[in-house]
Amino acid sequence: MRSYGKLFIGGHWVDPAGPDIIEVHSPHDRSAVGTVPHAAPQDVDRAVAAARAAFDDGPWPRTTPGERQRTVARFQELYTARAAEFAALITAENGSPITVTTGLNVRGLPEQTAAYLRAAAGLEWEEKLPSGALLRREAVGVVAAIIPWNAPHQSALVKMVPALLAGCTVVLKASPETAIDALALAEVFAEAGFPEGVVSVLPAGRETSQYLVAHPGVDKVAFTGSTAAGREIAATAGARLKRVSLELGGKSAAIVLDDADPTAVARGLMYHSLGNNAENCQAHTRILAPRSCYEETVQAVRAMMESLVVGDPARPDTFIGPMVRAGQQHRVRSFIELGIAEGARLVTGGPEVPEGLEGGYYVTPTLFADVDNSMRIAREEIFGPVLVVIPFDDVEEAVRIANDSDYGLGGGVWSADHERAVGIARRIRTGTMLVNGAMPAFDGPFGGFKASGIGREFGAVGLDQYIEYKSIAV
Repeated sequence: MRSYGKLFIGGHWVDPAGPDIIEVHSPHDRSAVGTVPHAAPQDVDRAVAAARAAFDDGPWPRTTPGERQRTVARFQELYTARAAEFAALITAENGSPITVTTGLNVRGLPEQTAAYLRAAAGLEWEEKLPSGALLRREAVGVVAAIIPWNAPHQSALVKMVPALLAGCTVVLKASPETAIDALALAEVFAEAGFPEGVVSVLPAGRETSQYLVAHPGVDKVAFTGSTAAGREIAATAGARLKRVSLELGGKSAAIVLDDADPTAVARGLMYHSLGNNAENCQAHTRILAPRSCYEETVQAVRAMMESLVVGDPARPDTFIGPMVRAGQQHRVRSFIELGIAEGARLVTGGPEVPEGLEGGYYVTPTLFADVDNSMRIAREEIFGPVLVVIPFDDVEEAVRIANDSDYGLGGGVWSADHERAVGIARRIRTGTMLVNGAMPAFDGPFGGFKASGIGREFGAVGLDQYIEYKSIAV
């Protein structure tokens, strides 16, 4: 058990305003992981007031960009020293396999932060235009960063690091499912030496999130989560003309061309479709395969899915762990039952809980074939290990099907002809396309078209989301 009795508000550990606590239980075996205070609206008021004072009158927005970069770099050094500890804690909280949390926290986050630091170091924060006017880049203000549970530290730092580099102050609202690691992250911020008021961390549920979004002291909301919640946030922020960036849901398509190797495709989709238990907004859950080699693709993906180890996420050989909570397990199993009812061919898996894992929130990895893109299992984000294979006759039809979605977050193209694949990638209305399983880069922008969100994260474009532009005519 790991428990906290205080909240981190304005750089200080303080007693919560109310008596409510969040109990975190392992989705693997439902054992207790720990407890933290549940932040109340009064705690939001204190955190926003501290952030407001620090931004309006404190030193942080007025330090040099180089000083801010050095403080963020010191934070990352301290974080890296504890990254393996944080990976294990997150695995215990949300069921992400330890290989995923280790890869992200130990190896991925240093590069994510380094890309932001490079962008900040290369930016002209004030420059003279050809007209003689001055162009200034200034911090947007007080930022409310609201994050989900599936990759909590990555989701937090992809917002907090660029905001801090720009000179903003930040109130982080963490999800109840991963509340403990949020306050562990606050320990690093406390040690790194940020000035008073600059950082607060509040674990809480939806009502506290809504209160924070609507708070008049907040200048910008940066949110990662469901499209439904994103729409509510956008409406609230729009009424108050707050800045927003929203990284929302997805139903990404992987287009398999007729010259691709089905076995290689399946091996790549293991990570891009099913990584992190497929509780991943950019997961390639629609596989588009040509009729000329349709069944070969289906069977290659089936063999891959049946080879995956499902079980205790703390074991290094586990690829699929439990869903984060009982409600998510029920949702995913309901979609499997829906796919059967819709008439899709069940190739492997099914709604039954894997044998021997009934004590946790497990789902059997499931593959459907002969799926029409109009079916709900092909249109709605399931957020679990359920894949569908949709046939197409030619490339034009594949492009049409890939673009026939409310979402536009991720996707991929598989082909032996690199230039052919890149040409098709250019035609898909989505924020990130991967060619032959390439990994996205931290210096390239990440975000979505259509219902997948507003704004971008990572690198120079991500840093720009926390900057206001001022022109001074002289």
